[in-house]
Amino acid sequence: MQRRLPNCYVYYLDRMRGKDGSNVYKTKTQFKYPLSKDRSGKYKIQSGEMISVCMTSDFFLEEADDWRPEAWDMMRKRSDVIFYLLTKRPQRVLDCLPADWGDGWPNIFLNVCCENQHRADERIPILLDLPFARKGLHLAPLLGPISLGSYLDSGKIELVACGGENYGGSRPCDFDWVRSLREECVARDITFCFMETGTTFIKDGKTYTIRSKQEQNLQAFKSGMTYQGKEIHFDLVDSMGLPIPEDELYVKHFREKCETCSFKILCNGCFECGNC
Repeated sequence: MQRRLPNCYVYYLDRMRGKDGSNVYKTKTQFKYPLSKDRSGKYKIQSGEMISVCMTSDFFLEEADDWRPEAWDMMRKRSDVIFYLLTKRPQRVLDCLPADWGDGWPNIFLNVCCENQHRADERIPILLDLPFARKGLHLAPLLGPISLGSYLDSGKIELVACGGENYGGSRPCDFDWVRSLREECVARDITFCFMETGTTFIKDGKTYTIRSKQEQNLQAFKSGMTYQGKEIHFDLVDSMGLPIPEDELYVKHFREKCETCSFKILCNGCFECGNC
């Protein structure tokens, strides 16, 4: 497994905090948060919310093999919550699934990272064959033109998100690559999200340096590239296996600022934390 990732944002941010980005560990305080309850005995995470899992790591790393069953157990218990998984290692997924997985749990959304055509052709065929009810693609950092072609024609990909590179690396992202991906998604009514431009952004042959993450986000929003395709539906159930009534599901809340955020289409809603 490759360990030297000089451009990876996780490694860069960890270095800023004086940490080793290659150190994989189980968090002490947040690991069991999906099962946390408030004083009234209700889950803090409501039915219908989406939890992004291991967004600063990879859920299918070998180092996580020992404690991954605990995570699966929480996802099994919280069948009323959507779990968003992101990985660059689809080849490991099948061997890491729990014994009762079957054809897949309906509350799990598996997304695979692909940064260029080579990685797309390597990883997406594996993703398409995996037993997951909901699948998506995370093309970030987008380092070259990618054609998804027949992969989208399979009908198994429901979301495509892309964005440029930041932090430790600033390899360019060309707006033409983004436009081409959007056209492929729109033609098939698949949701497409242009998350951010990245630090080095090329548009109409001109190179721009955009260091502010907020500005990258705003420019991605202003581009009008994000497209809401057909709804991605998750069959969420309670602990008894009964469907959750629509009026009992979490309703996303957004502030005025959120209306110009390129991530809104992927967001779980605003919690007024001030860290956006």
